[in-house]
Amino acid sequence: MSIATASPPHTAGISSLHTDILESHVLTRLDGQTLASASCASATIHSMSERNHRLWSDVCHSTWPSTSGELVAGIISTFSDDYSNGPREFFSQSFPLPSPDPTTTTTTTTPSSSSSMVSSPSGLISAVDVYYRNELIFTKTEETETVSGWFQCSPFRIDLLDPKDIVPTQIPHPDGEHTCSHLIDDMTLSWILIDPVSKRAINLSSHKPVSVQRHWLSGEVQVRFASILPGGNHKHSSEATAFVQCGIVVNCGGSEGGEMQVRELSMEVEDMDGKHLNGRDSLVILERTMKGKRGNGVKREEEARDRHNKFEEMKRERREQKLRVEETLDTLSVAFGLSVFAGLFFIFC
Repeated sequence: MSIATASPPHTAGISSLHTDILESHVLTRLDGQTLASASCASATIHSMSERNHRLWSDVCHSTWPSTSGELVAGIISTFSDDYSNGPREFFSQSFPLPSPDPTTTTTTTTPSSSSSMVSSPSGLISAVDVYYRNELIFTKTEETETVSGWFQCSPFRIDLLDPKDIVPTQIPHPDGEHTCSHLIDDMTLSWILIDPVSKRAINLSSHKPVSVQRHWLSGEVQVRFASILPGGNHKHSSEATAFVQCGIVVNCGGSEGGEMQVRELSMEVEDMDGKHLNGRDSLVILERTMKGKRGNGVKREEEARDRHNKFEEMKRERREQKLRVEETLDTLSVAFGLSVFAGLFFIFC
């Protein structure tokens, strides 16, 4: 009597799917982070993503609508010597946070010969997109010249809206501090800074807000995004610029109908003393960060908030240390004055 042996079930791999099905109905439904992970895990998907020239371009345009314009799209295509791989290289630079975390890395503030050779870009392009509950409420590209003496010496600041510009939204205006908290989870922002000459880009936003505040009198809501960057190693570096914060502010007022209106969208760079860096020093830091490494993009919102909290803690400790030094100097000054007065008193009395 023979005993039949059951054969193990056959497991079909992803390569068993028809190429057209994969390219038209599977890969086109993936977001950029998922597509990048799948390309690393599967040689088949990696080959298809390289062969399909429009795949990564569509991913960039769907993730950041501001990149779909003719100017930015043309620059993105040049990010790789192979023009078809430009969008993939742009995504790899613009999606994750800079790495490693500067708040956990020892940073020296002594200018080095290598840092002095960092060339500043002649112009920058900002590609900005703001979402509320996954609905696009604002998108814009802005060119900024960086060679004039006014830009080099003035505090670094990029404004996307003129003082009279107002962007209407369908977001209900918060009526109190407790109703502002939902914006931390519901609003997202991407601010990609592009150097069109060196073909580099970096996303300077924390993706989700690091803080939301409502002005007690005017009722305006200020939503802040931030990215913590390594400072120092430039001509005018100091201990206060060991770490810098690239802060993005979205100020929103209320309309007669009760909806929020975006009235300001700007970016500045400040050190640990709260002092705004000028254009020259900011460009050195930004260009060096653009040339640096990137993370993997996993949990970037939590990581960005953690970096911001560490930066704020360092600012607080620095303020307390300066206060202690000032109090000590005041005490010594008073003691010195009293000793002089006592000496004069005994001499003449």
